[in-house]
Amino acid sequence: MRFQILDQWLDWQLQLHTKSIDLGLDRVSEVADRLRIGSIAKQIITVAGTNGKGSTVACYENWLYRAGFSVASYTSPHLLRYNERIKLDMQMVADAPLCEAFEAVDQARKDTSLTYFEFGTLAALWLIQNHQPDYAILEVGLGGRLDAVKIIDADLVHLTSIGIDHQEWLGDSREKIGFEKAGVLRAGVPVVCNDSQPPRSVLDEIERLGCQCLQYQRDFNIVECDEEGKLDWLGSELKFRLTPPLAGIHQRQNLAGVVAGLGLLLPLDRYEPSAVAQNFDGTELAGRFQRLATKLEAEVYIDVGHNHDAAKALAASLSVIKQPSSRIVVLLGMLADKETAKFVAEFEGIVDGWWLLSLNCERGLSADAIERRLDSTVKVEYKFSNVEAMINHALSSLTNQDIILVTGSFVTVELFLQAL
Repeated sequence: MRFQILDQWLDWQLQLHTKSIDLGLDRVSEVADRLRIGSIAKQIITVAGTNGKGSTVACYENWLYRAGFSVASYTSPHLLRYNERIKLDMQMVADAPLCEAFEAVDQARKDTSLTYFEFGTLAALWLIQNHQPDYAILEVGLGGRLDAVKIIDADLVHLTSIGIDHQEWLGDSREKIGFEKAGVLRAGVPVVCNDSQPPRSVLDEIERLGCQCLQYQRDFNIVECDEEGKLDWLGSELKFRLTPPLAGIHQRQNLAGVVAGLGLLLPLDRYEPSAVAQNFDGTELAGRFQRLATKLEAEVYIDVGHNHDAAKALAASLSVIKQPSSRIVVLLGMLADKETAKFVAEFEGIVDGWWLLSLNCERGLSADAIERRLDSTVKVEYKFSNVEAMINHALSSLTNQDIILVTGSFVTVELFLQAL
């Protein structure tokens, strides 16, 4: 084996290919053939889109597992440990089998160069195939048409909402981005389009391929009901009363799409309505408007959102929990390819103060660089070179009436969690 330690494998993979992102299917398909990657599970759910992919995967995974099925999932990126990316029956894969999978990929690739994501995707598919679950839920990494996950044929494609992100690789409009995301569709394979106003490019591809499609707010919806904390899912023939398993107003739409997808996979009418609801109980996903218990007096929320639509969803969720006596502060750290000003603008009238964090990583922005991107009306209170300095300041300045949201990037949330 080339390496015995997981971190050594990961460090080596980062240096293996000349580009960190190099979209295309030739390399990964060639190595997958050598690995004999084929039928990795009885049923495959492929999840693509801009926002809500991780939440969608978590809801499918939890529901199916509680319903008695064996499940596997593959997501990216991770927060604290690489192992988070691959779960077999709800459990993160341990270091040893991950190293074994990496060795298998390394042996099969021969002289083929792979990106970090391609290497990890092939390892995940190899592990899932060895597990042979009833359901495998695969999250597309970037786009869809040229993403490594596309080499696996789906039995259900779930498209979350389409927004503007990763423009350098996917295009600068929802139409262009939608075309790339719709690249995971297969002829005749059913689709959940969990976007109430999808780009025309997505609808055209669904029609061209003859896919059965359930679209949010056209074929199904989720609405408030007369029971506090509950929501009614409404389909053409079915109705379920649900408790949202994840925090945040935006999670309602994610939940609605998963119920629609389950209806395409299973005869949901054979399940008691109470069972449909209860199978979502216990769904967890770190870093999605997640409230943390910390040594800070203030309420602390973390969210990995980093684009305009994510900011809009976060602002809506903050507006629900804000009290007249509370002060809301955002600790913001972002990458250079993100639209910082548009992200911050969504919080106008909700956030009372901005704390900026320098990210000392590839594509990371310094706090000064973030400030230069912002409108002069944005109230920047403090700038920090590291999270530890921010936490020390928060300990002395925030009260139990305050709320702090840590957001802007997976990196920002990761640094905060590591410092706690």
